[in-house]
Amino acid sequence: MSDFYGDMHRWSFHLQIYFLSHRFRYQKLIAESSESVIQDRSIYEDAEIFAKNLFDIGKMDKRDYDNYVALFHVMMEYLRPPDLMVYLQASVDTLVGQISKRGRDFEQGIQRSYLEQLNLLYDDWIRRYNIGKVLVVPADNLDFVHRKEDFEYVAGLVRDALPQMELFDR
Repeated sequence: MSDFYGDMHRWSFHLQIYFLSHRFRYQKLIAESSESVIQDRSIYEDAEIFAKNLFDIGKMDKRDYDNYVALFHVMMEYLRPPDLMVYLQASVDTLVGQISKRGRDFEQGIQRSYLEQLNLLYDDWIRRYNIGKVLVVPADNLDFVHRKEDFEYVAGLVRDALPQMELFDR
């Protein structure tokens, strides 16, 4: 990741292809499993947000972006959409705070304008998402990693959105 943030134009296509193949492999494993799975990031975000953003800000060439999108669409023919897409909607201030808390050196130099653009793309994408159910959770005041009641709140929203499935221990 530090290579990417050091020279986004050079590494953007390579990194996005890496993520695409990595997520496709996991999507395939999920599809072959009988277990319920919660994913942190989806293959859709890679194409709809991250690769698009890199193209939009001039860090990925049009030829590379077009090839990436074409490969993404071919892969989508083999995948079943998730039963529920959960979007934890947070402000840029919240994102900056979370990045700071994580303390990853390579993330500390991420420009606010980059996060603002990603947030706009996320909001646009989730409005257009039409291949399955969507749950939008305002997350600015949630800390479901450190506060059990916030985790229970989000888990309850997911259970309510998928009443036909046995999810989590009750």
